Amino acid sequence: MNAISHATSYRVIYGDTDTMGVVYHANYLRWFEIGRTELFRHLGLPYQKIEDQGLMLPVSEVKCKYITPARYDDIIIINATLNTEFRAGMQFDYTITSKDGSVTHTTGYTRHAFINKQGKVVRPPAFIRELIEKAGGQ
Repeated sequence: MNAISHATSYRVIYGDTDTMGVVYHANYLRWFEIGRTELFRHLGLPYQKIEDQGLMLPVSEVKCKYITPARYDDIIIINATLNTEFRAGMQFDYTITSKDGSVTHTTGYTRHAFINKQGKVVRPPAFIRELIEKAGGQ
C-alpha cells in the first residue's frame, strides 16, 4: 500500500482535559477529525469542496485504542493516513504521538461512507478516486 499521510501539530488546551489535567477520552475522536480534514486540505481538497459536490462522509465505524494519556499543554502530532486498500468508502488510520514521537498516546481508525444529499449511500466518486491516484495511492 502506498501511504497517503499527513501530520498535524496540536497543543492540548485546558478545555481538552478533565480536572486531573488528563485529556478527556472523547477528544481523541475530535483530533481524528482534525487529522483527516487537514489530510484532505493537504491534498488540495478541503472538506467543504466535497460537500459542494453534494456528498458527505459520515463516520460509520470508529476504533480508538488509548495507550498513554496526553495532558494539558502537551504538543501532540496527529498522524492521519488514508488507507487506500479500503474500497467501500474511505478509511483513515491514526496515530497520535508526542511532539518528538517517543510516546504513542492513541491509535485508531475511522471508516466513512459516501452519502448524497438524500442520505443514500453512493460509490466513491471519480474525483476522489483520481485524487487518491494522483497522491500516490492505488
